[in-house]
Amino acid sequence: MLAQQRQSRIAERVHRIGAVRVAELVEEFGVSDMTVRRDLETLAERGLVAKVHGGATAVDFGSTTEPGFAVKQVRQEPEKEAIAETAAGLVGPGQAVALSAGTTTWTLAHRLTDVADLTVVTNSVPVADVFYRAGRGDQTVILTGGVRTPSDALVGPFAVASLEKVNVDTVFLGVHGMSARAGFTTPNLLEAETVATLAGKGRRLVVVADHTKWDVVGIATIASLDDADVVVTDADLEESARKALAERVDQVLLAPADAPPRPPGSAAPASKRTEKETE
Repeated sequence: MLAQQRQSRIAERVHRIGAVRVAELVEEFGVSDMTVRRDLETLAERGLVAKVHGGATAVDFGSTTEPGFAVKQVRQEPEKEAIAETAAGLVGPGQAVALSAGTTTWTLAHRLTDVADLTVVTNSVPVADVFYRAGRGDQTVILTGGVRTPSDALVGPFAVASLEKVNVDTVFLGVHGMSARAGFTTPNLLEAETVATLAGKGRRLVVVADHTKWDVVGIATIASLDDADVVVTDADLEESARKALAERVDQVLLAPADAPPRPPGSAAPASKRTEKETE
């Protein structure tokens, strides 16, 4: 196993369970104590974990702290893949869509490179890069200007001005947190205005967020739960959260955790729906 792969798995485990011990990692990966300590040192330097005596713990982000793109990229990867697979089924050839910044929307972007004649509006540098590298001549990508944030989003007055006259079929919104009280939130005040503008530019608003985003509240609200037409999340979302969303969102799609990778051009698998949708 390459060092980068091992470090990604360590970072994911720390985020999932809160802490790891050096001895446990040595046994699991079959490497030396020194190798594990170097891995933890590297992860700590990148802001992915906090080093403590004998191991590492998760980094505690507050309501105004925004982790960088690389930090968020290793979190809940299987859930994001499943969410992206389900959300991609909402897009058809010839449509215009908008994708906000974030690692879930970035994962979705990889699925959407299969869609013919697609027009994409985004304020995310990594999302735009996904489509650029795909090299499809039948896809058009419009990248807003603006000030770049730690999550590689372009925000501020220039971004807002470029979005004001845009109209798309569907907006896919990634969020820092979602709750019944605060709605969909971000830890970045400058980003809030830009993303709120983007959220209102589609005939349909689809929020893509894994179960760990529930009851997480950033300092600024982007939109209320009622503003979303669809929320795509994963099957690990707790029942009380499902009911809270179903009361205020038209459609809640639960992406199956074991969804296999989708071959290019094939249809997305059917998703589980909430009680509200089957009444």
